[in-house]
Amino acid sequence: MHELGITQNIVAIVTEHAGGKKVRRIVLEIGKLSAIMPDAVQFCFDICTQDTVLAGAILEIREISGLAQCQQCGAEIVLDKPFGICKCGSVQLNLITGEELKIKEIEIEEICV
Repeated sequence: MHELGITQNIVAIVTEHAGGKKVRRIVLEIGKLSAIMPDAVQFCFDICTQDTVLAGAILEIREISGLAQCQQCGAEIVLDKPFGICKCGSVQLNLITGEELKIKEIEIEEICV
């Protein structure tokens, strides 16, 4: 399960950017063509964040659909796997979206004194 290593890296990156402050929420974008299972990331997140500034944080995962452009006719095609065929019959497609793995937002708790 490579999602464990990916989740550990996400936790490390967010921890570094939080600068010791408590993290309340994280928004991830995961492409549907990325071969990363959102449910596995969620499961690993709960484990990897124990005893960190991310403990108890909400993980919101937004799945990004696959989208490609045909090299022959220029049409855009929605993909549910990393390959496909255009209406014009071409299989030469350039992926536009769907392979993402981005930390889109980090919400950090502000302490008012």
